Amino acid sequence: MRKLGISIYPEHSTPDKDKEYISLAARYGFKRIFTCLLSVKGNKEEIIEKFTDIISHAKKEGMEVIFDVAPHVFPAIGASYDNLEVFAKMGAAGIRLDEGFGGQKEALMTHNPYGLQIEINISNGTKYVEQILSYGPNTDNLIGCHNFYPQEYTGLSYKYFVETSELFKKHNIRTAAFVSSKEATFGPWPVNDGLCTLEEHRRLPIVTQAKHLFATDLIDDVLIGNAYASEEELKQLSSINPNKLAFRVNVNEETSPLEKIIIEKEVHFNRGDVSDYLIRSTQSRVKYKEESFPNHDTVDIQKGDVLIGNNDFGQYKGELQIARLPMKNDGRKNVVGRIVEEEVYLLDYIKPWDYFEMTIEE
Repeated sequence: MRKLGISIYPEHSTPDKDKEYISLAARYGFKRIFTCLLSVKGNKEEIIEKFTDIISHAKKEGMEVIFDVAPHVFPAIGASYDNLEVFAKMGAAGIRLDEGFGGQKEALMTHNPYGLQIEINISNGTKYVEQILSYGPNTDNLIGCHNFYPQEYTGLSYKYFVETSELFKKHNIRTAAFVSSKEATFGPWPVNDGLCTLEEHRRLPIVTQAKHLFATDLIDDVLIGNAYASEEELKQLSSINPNKLAFRVNVNEETSPLEKIIIEKEVHFNRGDVSDYLIRSTQSRVKYKEESFPNHDTVDIQKGDVLIGNNDFGQYKGELQIARLPMKNDGRKNVVGRIVEEEVYLLDYIKPWDYFEMTIEE
């Protein structure tokens, strides 16, 4: 099951604010929490006490917490690669290794007696995961998570994201990546131009970022990198079906009530015999073959336009289509609406037989 998650940074906030945010996210079905020990200051006892309290609250809300750590963090809190007891005592579900230990030590960590998940950095690339796998890890305890990038223009390219993620999916290892909230104001470091994994996401709405990550079929869990996301953002993310793309549509004034029903209420899937030009959802032409679809808005077609065959389209009357490329309109297709601009590029992720949904913007 795919999951949503948040991030908290206790060194930049207060326990009460963190707990309030955790409870709010839990109310909307979020299941994971990322938190960072890389930048935490203080003595060992203070660190352990602070995080134990917060993790206890998170577990009561049904959420799991994973610490972001690196080799230099271990001695600071009394841990080592062959003794992870302190993390288990704090109640963590696992630790994320921002930097590697070389491969063999990571494999050993997955055999820890506490069942802690060992999450490795997907963004490192360089066949890192295959090196770990060569040392016989317990793959039930091995997961992966990309980095986030606080500095503008430093996020991953999509090409590199795919290459590195595919290495993990090839071995059926669970994956995660970060999206960035427009409302959140801080992360672990002073620089905060947003905390996303992919650079192309930095200016996009948070829901579009998440839809894209899920649509790649390379990411299982989507985490909000910065804190605190607004309740509206949490609510919007919770409404996403992580296994089915849902497009937001602006409909035209002349679009009929029946056409709106077809857009928003009918089950849609792309035909298996795919076209470069169109996504075709054909069941509506069968269901509504006796209905009338008067001609309107028969203008030329742009990528992202939503189309329904009109009365001049013979047996294709009532068929819903979405344009993938610009084309001429011969008058047989009503342009009933348009995918919102920031989601048009997600049409490229609809494959043969993929189900999808559309919701009409108010």
